[in-house]
Amino acid sequence: MSEETINEAEPNQEAFEPAQPVVHPATSSTTRRRGEAKRVQYIWATGRRKSAIAQVRLTPGNGDILINDKPFREFFPRLKYQQTVESPLVAINSLDKYHITVKVKGGGMSGQAGAICLGIARVLSKENELFKPALRGEKLLTRDSRIVERKKYGLRGARRAPQYTKR
Repeated sequence: MSEETINEAEPNQEAFEPAQPVVHPATSSTTRRRGEAKRVQYIWATGRRKSAIAQVRLTPGNGDILINDKPFREFFPRLKYQQTVESPLVAINSLDKYHITVKVKGGGMSGQAGAICLGIARVLSKENELFKPALRGEKLLTRDSRIVERKKYGLRGARRAPQYTKR
């Protein structure tokens, strides 16, 4: 390559310099802080069951329940799990008073439904102390601590031993 082609390939420094100082929108005084535009008051609680963990948010609303950004009837197609999720709201007769948003992970369908049920019951008891006796009476505020027992060495599962042979 010759020197002329190298010099032509380099950009002109004067063309890239701005004529006026650039003000970044984040530092401008006219912009709002993040989260300042909409402040939604909510109450939250955590529910656990088996190896599932559910984070529940409660806001006043019209009775929508969203689980991982899906309607709960779509997330749990089985009626048994739908009833489990709704049971705290049925216990206090307020199916259409609250908007509930849930993030759940871990476990299977049954564990997730139980975790959501406990989370909703806890958040309702935080919202109004008068709900606590009704939820306690239905045993919805008690965490079910049963989890899968670990497999032991020399056994087929947690307790199942290989078949004994006499001879």
